[in-house]
Amino acid sequence: MIIDFHTHVDEAEAFGWIDPPEKIVGLLDEAGIDKAVIMTYTDLPGTNPGALEYIVDAAAQFPDRLVPFVRLNPNYTAAMTELVERAVELGVRGVKLHPTTTLAHPAGDATVAVLRASAQAGLPVLFHCGDDPYTTPQTLGLAAQAVPECAIVFGHMGGYFHVRDAIDTALRLPNVYLETSAMPRPEMIRTAVGELGAHRVIFGSDGPGCNPRLELAKITSLGLPAADEQAILGGNAARLMEVSAA
Repeated sequence: MIIDFHTHVDEAEAFGWIDPPEKIVGLLDEAGIDKAVIMTYTDLPGTNPGALEYIVDAAAQFPDRLVPFVRLNPNYTAAMTELVERAVELGVRGVKLHPTTTLAHPAGDATVAVLRASAQAGLPVLFHCGDDPYTTPQTLGLAAQAVPECAIVFGHMGGYFHVRDAIDTALRLPNVYLETSAMPRPEMIRTAVGELGAHRVIFGSDGPGCNPRLELAKITSLGLPAADEQAILGGNAARLMEVSAA
């Protein structure tokens, strides 16, 4: 079972983002990927109050292929606990946070509250992790340290210039996992596996913006032991989301 931990489904015409669920499913088929985590581009509740219902409905159109995550803006503090609880009721299996778009500091009180609510609900949290403000591994590490009970996934495992920092942060903090999408140096995935263990690395593509087939090749071209490859390509994601890997 191959699970892509990071894809987008959204239809936000005002922003020029028209990526309905059938689009990502077509890309999964081309790449030979079984399932994908889907999330919106827009943050709930500010720019898109209907984002939760949209992503749940999108996943319901392909229930064997798509797993919904809810993308939240922690600055709406009064709504966060209720939104996390509602998301769980609707079958959402994780949370996405993008500090660049929300300007919510990862270790600020508002975000920490979301992390605690997510941990209590058994949901992993996928952060955008890269080179832009509020998203570097060092900053996200403050959040992971503040809420050690929360499984925190660094999307893009540090982006272009902070991959080594992402690995070092994960070495310090056992609740941090590294997700591989859009990171241009496949050899650093091998380094992460060697230093952290395959159980701390998760395959993602960031499709449709990035091609899932190309992102998958970054993993399969490394020649990793079969058990390690299977863990990265699906086992770890299934474990964090508590879904079947069969």
